[in-house]
Amino acid sequence: MNFTENEIIGAALIGFDMIDGPFLKWKKDFSQANKSVNLDDFAMNFYLAFRGGNESVKKPRAILYDKFYIVAFPKDLELCCLFMKPKNLIDNNIKQLNKIASRIITEMEANIEEDENTVDSEENTSDEIKRLIPNLLNGTKMTTPELRRYFKLSNSQIWKIMLDLENSKKIRRAEKKGRSILWTTT
Repeated sequence: MNFTENEIIGAALIGFDMIDGPFLKWKKDFSQANKSVNLDDFAMNFYLAFRGGNESVKKPRAILYDKFYIVAFPKDLELCCLFMKPKNLIDNNIKQLNKIASRIITEMEANIEEDENTVDSEENTSDEIKRLIPNLLNGTKMTTPELRRYFKLSNSQIWKIMLDLENSKKIRRAEKKGRSILWTTT
């Protein structure tokens, strides 16, 4: 990152009191551009943003705002904040990132819609299988594993369908063959 010292528009040291919490220890303005930030009001926010949370949480090194950015350096319980004037380079990068973010949002929304359609089609498939099984079992007896292979379902999926059909009295358990149950129509 290339920058010159004249990009620094201000500095502040935010201290921490065990009773009162974060407080503004001192501030120094290097430029009139920093007047847009009232450091007395934002000391708590900056401190919590850069130092909040437990040790395992990743903490930011810099926060970018529209008219300035802050780079913070912790020292014991204190936090030294440098307020910087962004160059046009940052604006261009943000515009490029906005385009990328918009494209990612569009792709992810399309994926979510596709997943929702998949869930709907799974429900339709289940309804179709529930309609086909009684026709398939009409006058015959078949085990659950045989039916499972016909429809390429998992064991839990076929059992859910079979129990739903049994509860609606469309099929019944005919007999047991080894460990498998033979199903037939009612």
